[in-house]
Order: sequence, then C-alpha cells, then structure tokens
Amino acid sequence: MQLDSRIRIMEVIARLNVGGPATQVLGLSERLNAEEFDHRLYTGYVDDEEGDHLGLRGRDVRVHRIPGLGRSIRPTDDARALFQLVSAMRGFRPHVVHTRTAKAGALGRVAAKLSGVGAAVVHVFHGHLLNGYFTGAKRAIYVRSERLLATMSDRLATVGAEVRDDLLRAGIGRPEQYVVIPPGVRLGPVPDRASARRALDLPLSAPVVTYVGRLTQIKRPDRFVSAANRILARVPDCRFVICGGGDLLDQVKQDIAPVRHAFHLVGWRKDVETVYAASDVVLLTSDNEGTPLTLIEAQMAGTPVVSTRVGSVAEVVQDERTGLLSSTDPAALAEQTVRIISDPLLAHRLGEAARGWSTASFDVGRLVADTEALYRSLGEPRRDRRVTTGGINR
Repeated sequence: MQLDSRIRIMEVIARLNVGGPATQVLGLSERLNAEEFDHRLYTGYVDDEEGDHLGLRGRDVRVHRIPGLGRSIRPTDDARALFQLVSAMRGFRPHVVHTRTAKAGALGRVAAKLSGVGAAVVHVFHGHLLNGYFTGAKRAIYVRSERLLATMSDRLATVGAEVRDDLLRAGIGRPEQYVVIPPGVRLGPVPDRASARRALDLPLSAPVVTYVGRLTQIKRPDRFVSAANRILARVPDCRFVICGGGDLLDQVKQDIAPVRHAFHLVGWRKDVETVYAASDVVLLTSDNEGTPLTLIEAQMAGTPVVSTRVGSVAEVVQDERTGLLSSTDPAALAEQTVRIISDPLLAHRLGEAARGWSTASFDVGRLVADTEALYRSLGEPRRDRRVTTGGINR
C-alpha cells in the first residue's frame, strides 16, 4: 500500500464564532495545497448569542467537533475535550499541531504533550488577554499559564509585531520562538453605495457611521454609543449602523433608546461588504485588539476608518493616510469621525489609499503562503524522521 507522504496538520480552535480567528481558519482550510498537506480542523460549538461563522458564511468546510471545546471554562467539559484531543492526535498522528485562541491553545498544547505523537506545536495569538480582560490575580494566572504553555510550543505566531512585543514584555516565550504572520482577507464583491443603502433601508444622503463586530465588553459598544451621541450633537442627520450581536445587545438597545431613530441594528450579515459600502466611516472602539479584520475589510471596500490606537491597530491603519487613529476618549473618537464625514475630499483620499494599501498588504494568498512555509519548516523534519525510523505514516 502506498504511504501518504503529505504533512499532516491538526488545527484546533475553541469555536468558529464570527470574527477574525474563524475567518483566518476557514480561509486557510479552503486554500491550503491538499496535495502537500492533510489538514484537519477540530473545534467546539458557538454559544447561543454568538454568530456561527460556518452557517453565516455558508462555508462547506469539514470540521471535527470536540464537545466541551467551546468558550466557557467548565472543568468537566474541559477534561472531556482534553481526552478527546489526545485520542484524536493518537489516531491521526499529526506532524504539526496548530492551536488558536486561549482555551484551545491550552488544551491543544497539553494534549500534544500527553499524546506522545512527537508533533511540532505552533500556537497563534490573534491578540492577547493582557489588557482589558483580567486584572490582579486573574491576570497573573493568565501570564503564568501562557509562560508555561510557551515551553510546550515550537513556534508562537502573532498577527502583528505589537502583539508579539506585548507578550515578550510579559515574559511569555523567547524571541526566537516568534513569527509574525499578518492576517489575510478576501472580501466579496462590493456593491455601489446607493444599492447598499437601499438594501439596509438607509437614507441615501445622510452620513452613516458603522460598528461591525461582537457586542461584548472588550469591544466597548458603550463607547460607540457615547461617541455617536456626540456626533449627533454636531451632525443631527447622521445615522449609525450596528452590524453584529453578542451578550451586550440588550444593554446597547437600552443605551440607544433616547436616539433610537438614528440607529439601525442589522445583526450578523453574510454580505458584510454591503455594510461597508453603505458606510461613510467604520468606527472601532475597542479597549484591546490584535489586527482587527473589520478594519482591513472596510479599507478593502474603500471605506475610511476611525479606531482606538490599541494592540496592533497601527499596523492595519496608517494614521492620517488610510484612516484616523484616536485615544479611547469618546469625544476624541467623535471628533475624528466628524472630520471625515464633514470633509468629502479627506474621505475620498483616505478611502482610496486604504483600498490600495490593504488589498496589497492583507491578501489571503499571502496568508496561505506564509502559513504553508511555517508548516513545511516544522512538519517536514518530523515527517521524514518517522518515515526513516519506520514510524506510522498514514
């Protein structure tokens, strides 16, 4: 029987909720060279209030479901997920175990150690939990845990240089373990502005400012609403689109009640390019980010962006050239947004520069090429060693 000489990749992510990690995973799953790589994706289930990226995007990607490998931390479920990951690794015998997100990164790396299959291990930080998630003892536990897990990793990949530097400053991993692989995005066909606005039931001539993403604490939708109120005081006909959902949806509805007429809540949409096309500005208000795909996608659509200057955002948005960066102060965010919606020449200049730069810098083909090169560097020595020593290669 002819042996399969492909490099076997086992990719583990906690869940495929709508967001940057799922977009990257599915983009890779669809485009990796199947003649060179046997890639298998293992994941849990999304929570009820989250958008499911598989269902939303209509992807036809095969996944291996691991019950308990979701967002919530529950000792019994986590132990069951760990046991199933170990079993799956012993059955598949991957050359490379590739983990993403904090929980899957912990369980996947421990499972790789326990399984004894000798796989190379790479963990991807799409951001980190150092800022805005935990304080005090919880943050200290997170840092100690990631330091330990780094010792079980052959490579630590980050989506941006600033994310890498933050982790190194926290004592997580060694410089030589790190590789920076920026995200890759492929946006669908972008409709014209008038068609997009009709599709969203938006006025054709009013300024439109948009929030795209999860409605959760780290994203600070409350800050978006606060900035919107300040913008309305200066631009009364402005309209605001919120595209997304999450655990703070009910709170957002309460917060916007006094100005409900100005807001359009459209939920998760498959055609996010329609949302970008309908917008004059995409506004990101987060406390912490890696390299947010929302800003990359908006720029690819030629839509100017305003964002808090956090994480690796400055590696995605070139301040004053492709968009405008700000402090986290809602008044400052509102000021930058009003600059764009009140100056058509500035808006056009930013949008055109953003489209060209983001398309050239964040193409999904480049992401696939970078990742395949990483897989080869880690997987080829292990594949060849197993063949030479008579190990199982199936």
